[in-house]
Amino acid sequence: MRQRFERQLDLGQTPIEEVPIPPKSRDELPPVLRGLQWIFQTPEINEEIFQLLEQKVQGTKQATGRPGMDLWHVLVLGVVRLALDCDYDRLEYLVHYDILLRRIMGLESHFRGEFGKGFHQKTLSENVCHVDEALLAEINAIVVKAGRAVFKKKDDEPLRAKSDTYVLETNVHFPTDLNLLWDACRKCLDVLPKLARPHALPGWRKAAIWQTQLKVLLRICGSIHHGGGAKKPERLERAVTAYLQKAYALEQKVFANLSELRTQPLSLVEQSLLSEVEYFHEKLIKHLDLIERRVLKGETIPHAEKDFSLFEPHTEWINNGKVSPAVELGHKVLITTDQYSLVLDYKVMEQSSDVKETLPLVDRLLTRFGHGQIQSWSVDKGFSAQQDRELLELFIPEVIMPKKGRRSQADQARETQKTFRRLRRQHSAIESNINALEHHGLNRCPDKGLRGFQRYVGLGILAYNLHKIGTRLLVQDRQRQSRLKQAA
Repeated sequence: MRQRFERQLDLGQTPIEEVPIPPKSRDELPPVLRGLQWIFQTPEINEEIFQLLEQKVQGTKQATGRPGMDLWHVLVLGVVRLALDCDYDRLEYLVHYDILLRRIMGLESHFRGEFGKGFHQKTLSENVCHVDEALLAEINAIVVKAGRAVFKKKDDEPLRAKSDTYVLETNVHFPTDLNLLWDACRKCLDVLPKLARPHALPGWRKAAIWQTQLKVLLRICGSIHHGGGAKKPERLERAVTAYLQKAYALEQKVFANLSELRTQPLSLVEQSLLSEVEYFHEKLIKHLDLIERRVLKGETIPHAEKDFSLFEPHTEWINNGKVSPAVELGHKVLITTDQYSLVLDYKVMEQSSDVKETLPLVDRLLTRFGHGQIQSWSVDKGFSAQQDRELLELFIPEVIMPKKGRRSQADQARETQKTFRRLRRQHSAIESNINALEHHGLNRCPDKGLRGFQRYVGLGILAYNLHKIGTRLLVQDRQRQSRLKQAA
C-alpha cells in the first residue's frame, strides 16, 4: 500500500511548500529541490504527476497491506540521484543526514534518535526502479509545459527548438573476442559451482585455479598482441591456441554438468542460476568459434555477429567519425531543447540514424505543442534530407537544416540568408545543454539492462529540467527578497 505523501505533519515540522531553499547556494542540490518544491506546491502539476505515479506504481493493487515508500519519495530520490550523479550508497547517506532534502521529502525536521525515519540502500534501489521510461516521458512533458511559463515574458512567445544527438555510454569495458571469452569462462566458473555443490556434482574443487590459468593465458595473448618482436604472428597463434584449448576443456566440463542438472529437480533460485549459466555457456561456445575463425583461420568477422558486452547485450558500437573518442559503446540519445535550454523531447535510439528520426521527432513536437506553435527548428547536417526539409517547411516557418555535401545555387542562397545564419549560430547552444546533461549523470549509465538504461535517461532529463526551472525560481526569489528589503 502506497500513499502520495504523508499528510499529517509532526509537531514542529515545516510543510514542504514552506521549506526555505538557500537562494544563493552554488551547489547542485538546492535548484533541484526548488524545482521539486515547485511541483509540490503547484496544484495542477501536482495532481497530474501523482495520478500518473499512482496508475503506474500502484496500478490495480488494493490499498491494503504494509505501507510502502511514498510516491513523493520515489520521485524525489530518483531525481536527486541523477542531479548529483551519485550512487545509492551516497543517496542513502543524504536521505539520512541532509536536513534540506529530508524536509523536501516531508520527513521530520529533527531526527528522532540517530536517524529518524530512514531508508536502506536496497530499499532505495528497489523502489526507484518502479518508474519506467514511458512514465518519465509523460512527467517530463508536464514539467516542461508548465516550466516554460516560468521563463516566458510573453504568453504568445513562439517556440524555437534545437535537436541533436550524443552517445550515452553503457557501463562496459572495451570488448575484444579474447576478453569476452574470458568473461564467459569467468561467469561459468563463478555460478556453476554454486549449483554443483548441493547436487553433489564433482570437479569444481579447483574452480579458482581454472580462473587463474585462463586469466594468465588471456594476459599472454594480450601482451603478444600489443607488443612486437620477431615472429609475432606465430607466437600469437600458439598463445591463442593454448587459450582456446583450456577454454574448450572448460566448455566440455560445463556442458556435462548442465546436462546432469537439467534432469534434477531444482528450486526457483537454482533455476535462475541454471538459466544464467546456460546464457554464458552459449556465449562461451560462440566466442570460441569467433576466435578460431579470426585468429587461426584468418577470417574477417561480420559486424552483425559480434557482441560488444555479455552483461549489457543491447550495447551498440558507435563510430561518429570523431578523433577522440574514435569509438563509443552505448546508445545515441536524441534531445530537443528550446530557447530556454529546457529539454522538450528525448529518445533513446536503437539501431537508428539521425536522418531516420527527423519526421517522427517533429511529429511528436507538433502533437505535443500544436501546429503553429513552433517558429523554428534547427539541426545539424546529420539530419539532412531534402524531402524531409520540404515537408517540414509546410508546418514550421524556419527549418534550419544545412545540406550535407555539395550545395546547389538554391541551397547556397537559402543557407546564406540572415535568419538562417543567425539560427544556425544559435544552434550551437545545444552543445552546452548536452554538456550539462553529462554533468547530471548522463555520460555513463550504471543501471543494468535496456529498460534500466531508458529509465536512467528519463530521470536524468527530468533532473536537468528541474535544475533549470529551480535555478530560475531561485533568481525570482532573490529578486523578490531584494524588492522587499528596498520597500522596507
